[in-house]
Amino acid sequence: MTVALKIRLGLRANWRQFALLVAVHAFVGGIVGVERSTLAPLAEHDFHLASRAAILSFLISFGLVKAASNFIAGRLADRFGRRAVLLVGWVAALPVPAMIILAPSWGWVVAANVLLGLNQGLAWSTTVNMKIDLVGPLRRGFALGLNEASGYLAVSVAAAAAGFLAANNGIRPAPYLLAEGLAVCGLLLSLLTRETAGHVEIESAGAVRTGSLGKLTVDVSFRDRTMSSACQAGLVNNLNDGMVWALLPLFFAAHGLGLHEIGVLAAAYPAIWGAGQLGTGWVSDHMGRKPLIVAGMLLQALAIAGFVILPGFYWWLAESVLLGVGTALVYPTLLAVISDAARTPDRATSVGIYRFWRDSGYAVGAIVAGLIADAAGFQAAIITVAVLTGISGLLVAIRMRETLPQSYRAEASSRRYE
Repeated sequence: MTVALKIRLGLRANWRQFALLVAVHAFVGGIVGVERSTLAPLAEHDFHLASRAAILSFLISFGLVKAASNFIAGRLADRFGRRAVLLVGWVAALPVPAMIILAPSWGWVVAANVLLGLNQGLAWSTTVNMKIDLVGPLRRGFALGLNEASGYLAVSVAAAAAGFLAANNGIRPAPYLLAEGLAVCGLLLSLLTRETAGHVEIESAGAVRTGSLGKLTVDVSFRDRTMSSACQAGLVNNLNDGMVWALLPLFFAAHGLGLHEIGVLAAAYPAIWGAGQLGTGWVSDHMGRKPLIVAGMLLQALAIAGFVILPGFYWWLAESVLLGVGTALVYPTLLAVISDAARTPDRATSVGIYRFWRDSGYAVGAIVAGLIADAAGFQAAIITVAVLTGISGLLVAIRMRETLPQSYRAEASSRRYE
């Protein structure tokens, strides 16, 4: 009882630990950022892969493993503790840069992305859950906005830095030495974190977890209209993000852009996405979740179609900015919806199920975009992804209920960030 009394929910009471987790999360994003501007060009330059589907195979392995890691991360965290899962996630990241630097064949790169998917699934999911644990119910949107902002701003900075290093020093090894340094720093910072399972016990007030993982998976994925709507929107969001990651650099290169310009475009989208989440999570605590998600998915659809309709570097830069705005509206808000709708004892597992579907989008996007690009060209693949994104936004408008109670909105407006 004495220990429980020392545990308090809220951002103010836990700001030191929260800030540390924000920093850890930035390093998680930074490793992915290195790959965003360098891996697809590496496939063509060093391994001479011509098939778009073959090039995107790294994204399939990454997406499938990350999705599976997300699925089990919540249950593992409940059983072994959040901190332990976070540390395992960082250990998985350490060999990734070296494998890519030394890779004699593309299969090594695909294998490295299996480990990267494990790192991203365990480490990203765990930092999300730890922040949700710390802040309590009133500030979930704000907390998740900070969380995702730190991750995707780091993606942007690392993508730009990797593009610069690749343009000036070659695609290997310089960008991946940067990635190795990020992995080591992330692991060292994670050693300083503290367990947050006690905060969940305080908030749940003695409620017990749902016994059957299968039942909970079916509920979150299909039966609950709100959580299932969030799952499909998350999947489509990462489907289009996977296309941006793996296909657009090849599309830009086919139009004559160099590595430096591709790096700028690869950085602009996650920069706006990351910075925008500093505000969109907070806004969702006051205005509700659903309007931001619908608007964000429709903005994404327009921006993606624009890559084909309005070509040229400066148009592509503007469209990358618009895509970043749309994604910033969606990304932390979908996580907040799941956190709102899930039972507190099941929250970590429910978030893991959502993130399973969301990050499956990387694999689905790689398969869909790669096959269509091989069969009908880049433009057909990009327009297909734009249409799927628009349909997803309309499904959210029809099926999802608002999850933020009016009483929470009023209290969020009247109280300081506690």
